[in-house]
Amino acid sequence: MRKKIMIGLIVMAFVCSSLMLMTSCAKKQIQVKEAAQPTAKVKKDDKAKKSAEDAAARAKEAERQARLLELEKAQKLSEQIRAFESSSIYFDFDKSDMLADGEANLKQKANWLLANSPYSVLISGNCDERGTAEYNLALGERRAYSAKKFLEALGVPGDRISTVSYGEERPADPGHNEDAWAKNRRDDFQLSK
Repeated sequence: MRKKIMIGLIVMAFVCSSLMLMTSCAKKQIQVKEAAQPTAKVKKDDKAKKSAEDAAARAKEAERQARLLELEKAQKLSEQIRAFESSSIYFDFDKSDMLADGEANLKQKANWLLANSPYSVLISGNCDERGTAEYNLALGERRAYSAKKFLEALGVPGDRISTVSYGEERPADPGHNEDAWAKNRRDDFQLSK
């Protein structure tokens, strides 16, 4: 009988301790689950915030890169315009026929004009100081017209090309010798949009 009581007490102690363990584990699980939910939400909020910050940073960098690209394009275009306008073509004394290097120069100008259709060009014919003012104005006009016809033959529309003659009025070199006169027998080019 004593053995039965002992076994009963042991079984009862075992059952009680099992019930206590089950009850305490259930509370811990509930607490853990409740505590885990806000942490997961905070992690999701942090991820969303970081993702939004990353997207904003990428957009800002893309905008900066686009501005740099536009600035580079504008600088390149400015350099091209400066090069276009600074290269004149030259003529022999009392002639309006272009020299070979003038034709090569005009071919480059034609290519640029064809690639940049918003631009038009003004060709100004110039002469040296020898000859009368009237003769030099007419010669300057023939020189400018010669360049215009050459550009048109290369495909540049005539309505994008205008001419003017300054005769001897705008010398590139004010000297009174052959070197100065050679610099003054020229066509100059000015672009406009």
